[in-house]
Amino acid sequence: MTDTTNAVLAAADALVAAFGRHDAKAYFDAFSPAATFIFYNLDRTLENRAEYEAEWALWEIRDGFQVRSCRSTNRNVQPLGDVAIFTHAVETDLSIGGEALTNNERETIVFARQPDGRWLAVHEHLSAAA
Repeated sequence: MTDTTNAVLAAADALVAAFGRHDAKAYFDAFSPAATFIFYNLDRTLENRAEYEAEWALWEIRDGFQVRSCRSTNRNVQPLGDVAIFTHAVETDLSIGGEALTNNERETIVFARQPDGRWLAVHEHLSAAA
């Protein structure tokens, strides 16, 4: 594996781990403030991290949203210079309104190398698994 691939996998691991423990601060810190988000269960694109943070807070308050755990498999990194595309299958255990659910989804996350060398997510696209 290349250094870029390893660095992007480490960034993806940190993002998935934060999501899996419902650590909103660490999770959102893995994204650029300008990141965009496309989720199959929303009727619109979230145009930046702040919009997603507001949506997350709404889910928590309105729906009792709580992530219990998250597993990432079938991982792939496609390095493209200072950008890399990470794809994976993601299985998430969560609770909504006190009811336990498991979602099986596919996800693409685009990472960009920052001037300080960190890899931040700049786009996330989530789809339901077939």
